[in-house]
Amino acid sequence: MTDLRKPTRSFASDNNATIHTEILAAISRCNEGHVVGYGDDPYTESAIKKFKEVFGKTCEVFFVFNGTAANTLSFKSLTKSFNSIICAQTAHANTDECGAPEENTGCKLQPILTKDGKLTVEKIQELCRDLGDQHHVQPKVVTITQTTEMGTTYQPDEIKKIAKFTHQNNMYLHMDGARISNAAAHLKTSLKKITNNAGVDVLSFGGTKNGLLGGEAVVFFDRELAKDFKFIRKQKMQLSSKMRFVSCQFGALLTDDLWRQNAEHANSMAKLLAKNLHGISQIQITQKVEGNAIFAVVPKTLIPKLQKKYFFYVWNELANEVRWMASHDTTEEDVIDFVETIKLML
Repeated sequence: MTDLRKPTRSFASDNNATIHTEILAAISRCNEGHVVGYGDDPYTESAIKKFKEVFGKTCEVFFVFNGTAANTLSFKSLTKSFNSIICAQTAHANTDECGAPEENTGCKLQPILTKDGKLTVEKIQELCRDLGDQHHVQPKVVTITQTTEMGTTYQPDEIKKIAKFTHQNNMYLHMDGARISNAAAHLKTSLKKITNNAGVDVLSFGGTKNGLLGGEAVVFFDRELAKDFKFIRKQKMQLSSKMRFVSCQFGALLTDDLWRQNAEHANSMAKLLAKNLHGISQIQITQKVEGNAIFAVVPKTLIPKLQKKYFFYVWNELANEVRWMASHDTTEEDVIDFVETIKLML
């Protein structure tokens, strides 16, 4: 049974947050009458139009249920079984998708160790020495995460550099954008500038972590790459019959920059938390706070005590490193109460 004495908001994950009121209202508005299923409805048409306004007129958009599907089916559309997918060791596709990319593509994941979750051309090059050699898997996709699993952010020029290298070597650049809204908010730029304009071929656009009930979108910036995706989506059980209730959420998220408002708020709460933690000598923040995540090394004895009141994840047990996440519904009061609780327990 749920312990009602625990706080209603924690710092464990933006997946644990509430649905934004505007998203709930959008779902309610489209819950009238009958429309054709499987995406042939005006709400889905309107949402796709919004995507084209934000990302470019030539993009192709497909809605799926979750981020694992968005990533895995993106890879599936770009690869053959003898290919490989290059990623950071910390990438969600490598650590938290239960082997779904390998199972569904037949491809080998080639993870690269990084300190901040970010890939570089120099690191990618090391895995591309055997291109054309029949004895080795052939790298075909580089996937980067924006923001990274370490809470850091790729600058537009960094993305362009990776895109240039991948395209010169007959490879594709995929972006896991589960928190791309937080990245764009941090960079004070548009979503298009760090995707389409930067050379990304396929984007997994996140909604669940930014106020949606549930749903992600796969965005192709080259129509040719998208030609068979509708069949892949159906075969892999990601085609929603009541599509309007997924797509209408994205229509609301992309209206009047709600995506940015939610992300800016989450980011600002993370920065506020970091600012208040800086005064506590026993806590060391380990990564730049460039989104809505904070990574910190804390005293080992603090972790179990704090987890009794606030649920959160231990990122690295050996180092006593934890991850704390802010969300669109995190309040300043939540931050202050959390920090005060930490001070009392130390």
